[in-house]
Amino acid sequence: MKHIKRILFLALTITIVSCGAYSFSGISLGPETKTFQVNYFQNNAPLIEPGLERDFKIALEDLIQNQTNLSLVTSNGDITYEGEIVEYRISPTTATADNTAAQNRLTIAVNVRFFDKYDEDAEFEKRFSFFYDYAGSAQLVGSQKDTAVTEIFDRITQDIINASLAKW
Repeated sequence: MKHIKRILFLALTITIVSCGAYSFSGISLGPETKTFQVNYFQNNAPLIEPGLERDFKIALEDLIQNQTNLSLVTSNGDITYEGEIVEYRISPTTATADNTAAQNRLTIAVNVRFFDKYDEDAEFEKRFSFFYDYAGSAQLVGSQKDTAVTEIFDRITQDIINASLAKW
């Protein structure tokens, strides 16, 4: 009986320890990767929304901090994100019988360059975009705009994390 308890304890310990290496987010980082930095994202979109570049940088930093144990640094990070906002566009998606917009779409696109000090094969430059649809009769201001930008940034930043750290 004493040997059975030891075997069960050993099996349970091995199971718990081996599960510790698994990440439910799918993020796999080398043990040498400890820091990250997010450089300024210049807003080069034809239609400039003030403060959008700051909000995007903060959203990306927050998501990385929430999904990894990496430390944010301002320079010489083990992994680095940089790029520019290349699109901020509002366009009608459907029309009514009297040729007015029944629904509008806000589209934001970001060009991202990802650098990994320890894995040059993982580096890339890629465009990420997403959209938010809203009623044609609504104005994209205040909480409506905040909701749209937040939803778009949530999707774009998660796509960036998936492409760079989860390799999806």
